[in-house]
Amino acid sequence: MAKSRKFSADRRKFLKGAAVAGAATLAAPGETAVARPAARVTAPLQDPRAETGTPPEAEVLTTDHCGSDFMVDVIKSLDIEYFCANPGSSFRALHESIVNYGGNQKPEFITCCHEESSVAMAHAYSKIEGKPIGVMAHGTVGLQHAAMGIYNAYCDRVPVFIVVGNSLDATQRRPGVEWEHSVQDAASIVRDFVKWDDTPISLGHFAESAARAYKIAMTPPMEPVLLVADSDLQERPLSEKDKLRVQKATRTSPPQGDSGAVAEAAKLLVAAQNPVIVADRAARTAAGMKYLMELAETLQAPVLDQGGRMNFPTRHKLNLSGRGRPLIAEADVILGLELTDFWGTVNSYRDQLERTSRRITKPGTKLISITAGDLYIKSNYQDFERYPEIDIAMAADAEATLPALTEAVKRLITPDRKNAFQARGAKLAAAHDAAAEQARKEAAYGWDASPISTARMSAELWAQIKNEDWSLVSNGAGGWPQRLWNFDKYYQHIGGSGGAGVGYGAPASVGGALANRKYGRLSVSIQNDGDLMYAPGVLWTASHHRIPLLSVMHNNRAYHQEVMHLQRMGNRHNRGIDRAYIGTTIEDPNIDYAKLAQSMSWYAEGPITDPKDLGPAIKRALAAVKRGEPALVDVVSQPR
Repeated sequence: MAKSRKFSADRRKFLKGAAVAGAATLAAPGETAVARPAARVTAPLQDPRAETGTPPEAEVLTTDHCGSDFMVDVIKSLDIEYFCANPGSSFRALHESIVNYGGNQKPEFITCCHEESSVAMAHAYSKIEGKPIGVMAHGTVGLQHAAMGIYNAYCDRVPVFIVVGNSLDATQRRPGVEWEHSVQDAASIVRDFVKWDDTPISLGHFAESAARAYKIAMTPPMEPVLLVADSDLQERPLSEKDKLRVQKATRTSPPQGDSGAVAEAAKLLVAAQNPVIVADRAARTAAGMKYLMELAETLQAPVLDQGGRMNFPTRHKLNLSGRGRPLIAEADVILGLELTDFWGTVNSYRDQLERTSRRITKPGTKLISITAGDLYIKSNYQDFERYPEIDIAMAADAEATLPALTEAVKRLITPDRKNAFQARGAKLAAAHDAAAEQARKEAAYGWDASPISTARMSAELWAQIKNEDWSLVSNGAGGWPQRLWNFDKYYQHIGGSGGAGVGYGAPASVGGALANRKYGRLSVSIQNDGDLMYAPGVLWTASHHRIPLLSVMHNNRAYHQEVMHLQRMGNRHNRGIDRAYIGTTIEDPNIDYAKLAQSMSWYAEGPITDPKDLGPAIKRALAAVKRGEPALVDVVSQPR
């Protein structure tokens, strides 16, 4: 249906206000001008000669609809709740249409201080909510800033809906900087790591491409998509003769594994003495967790969760993620579900002067892979890892295939096999309990040390949040939360950055917290220090938009992974490790993260150096979060 061409009441009020403000500016000497906000600088009174002289060129206000209004109608049809952006002139019309014509609701404009932060917020939001939100970027410069965030989302198989402003028609560009910020092919800089892009040349084209982009982004393997919104197309007024139609966005059913391959995989799994299930990005939704639990319990097979998503409860008796190497070595059948690196799962690799690798599985072990990654691959950015030799490879979505695989397994189970499965399950449960007890013992090492151990930091945080409905939206403490906490809900863990790009954690935390806010969940982040310093402006975004978040700083005052790499190189060259701190540490001066957060209206404490002070500090910060504030506790911590 064609959309109404009339402005909303809110839009008329905006235009009326703009006209009144203009009249106040033009007030003659002696007249009373309309009051302005105190924060603005009062304009000088106009020269009386302007009354009789030649009038200057003036911008005419109209009530016509513009192209960006229709673009907002299209975006609303996609149920995109937010657009994260740092403002830019190349999408000024679309920005104005969102906040006025669209009423700043679905989508709501989220003000960001850096484009990479915009994308990382959308990245994490999608993993919590299961659908994309939008990102806008300004021309050449904004998209270059956004590129690392887009690459992370690409590697992590996450849908993000990106709109880039651009002025393609050279005769319509404003003189000066608009030329530097415009480009002939805007999407080219990120084309290698988006799933699809388009540059619509008409509003009808934009409507079709937006629906197509959403469909492509949401079809496994999910990836970012990008549309270029030409500034002239945004700003050109619409006439009543324009026949525009919002397209219906349809979703593609995820591809399921071939029935013959599913049946063959079921035979191998039922006959196996030591099957192992390995999951990375297997669970796209909460249903994926349920399907994986059903398969594992049917087979009484151990699950190794590699952490790309929240695949399996940490305290489930079949979760043996901490014993991956010996289980892989003993396995006779390995089922890999959406593995990023199947080769690395079944091989060991030594980073020495002469790099070497060897297979760790025993001869004859059968490998089964179910991954939508086989349906989509590119050549330049090689995030697809080494080539694994697989016995049964299903190019399909693992979550969509699991129900059929479980049913096929159930049909093949005999009473003898069921008894064998139960005996295997009992042994695995005992191994799980032993691993949990070992984790508790290891967490006690250095319990009273200063700097504070990452294990104690994780344990003290868990003690404060365990009775809340919590969600860990970013984890900078390695594997300690998974070893000590009880993860049993899908939204409690969202995986990592995908591309391992530093600077993801802080904005991802805010994006995840934005998704959790409407559900009243407690969003928790263990925040790396170096990561926060990439774009600390995201702290302002959280405060400005009232996004509650409890952030505990893992402040080891270094890019510690790089410290270890430099130490390795020093040892390899027989030069020692005493200078490995140069270029890798964040000291002299030490950063006061509490003051940094306080400057942007966060509740903040620290730096905490005495472990006895940590629990009470977290408790006070949690109380602030429950009041609706973001809160930060700066913890001076051990390296790892």
